[in-house]
Amino acid sequence: MAKSPIYKTGKLGFDTCAEPKVQSGTLDEVKGYLDVVLDCLNAAWEPKVKKAGFKFSKPSLQVITKVGAKTGCGAYPEGAQALYCSTNKKITYLASSNLVEEQNDLMLMLVLAHEYGHHIQQMTGMFKALTSYNGKNAARVLDESRRMELQAECLSGVFTGSVWHSLGRQESEFTYWVKNGGTGLDLSALGVKVDNWGEKTHGNAKNSGAWLKRGFDTESAGGCNTWAAPKSQVS
Repeated sequence: MAKSPIYKTGKLGFDTCAEPKVQSGTLDEVKGYLDVVLDCLNAAWEPKVKKAGFKFSKPSLQVITKVGAKTGCGAYPEGAQALYCSTNKKITYLASSNLVEEQNDLMLMLVLAHEYGHHIQQMTGMFKALTSYNGKNAARVLDESRRMELQAECLSGVFTGSVWHSLGRQESEFTYWVKNGGTGLDLSALGVKVDNWGEKTHGNAKNSGAWLKRGFDTESAGGCNTWAAPKSQVS
């Protein structure tokens, strides 16, 4: 995983995404927004995945309003804003009633781009290389989970940084998420029951924000090699 060809594909080079405005956060409005940004993500990453020598595929997307929906990886869990199921290459996004606290919240893009980061990991074979939990190797499995999640956070930053100047947003809208620990909203199906799952499976807020910013600044998957990072950066 530390030597994946995806790291050598250079800057994303996709600089425009016609981001729809979200005014009320209704289901139709949120789904319309996510559909457009997903098209941008596909267009941005397809050339890079192919350049790295992997087969590209588009993930499917479902938007739900309640937990418990079928995802392909079991029922949608409480405490998750979105998740990616590598089994069926599907992103499931929860459009809860309080999803959009402010009009046009950047969270919609950042979370979707994070889940798309997991799709990139799936296409490049990373999911297949993960260690299976056997009841005794929780520390290793959790370390791998944090590296996967922090890499997805970084890849979210790569896409957001690449299209940033086309969005017409204030820099403070992005730095807010960096300072507050990134998205950290989806739940990995590890098969390991742990307390304080957010930090143990996703990394602490400082590292999550740092990897999000690193992706934003580098605009390249090459900046997201969490597998070669010291443990202090993936704790």
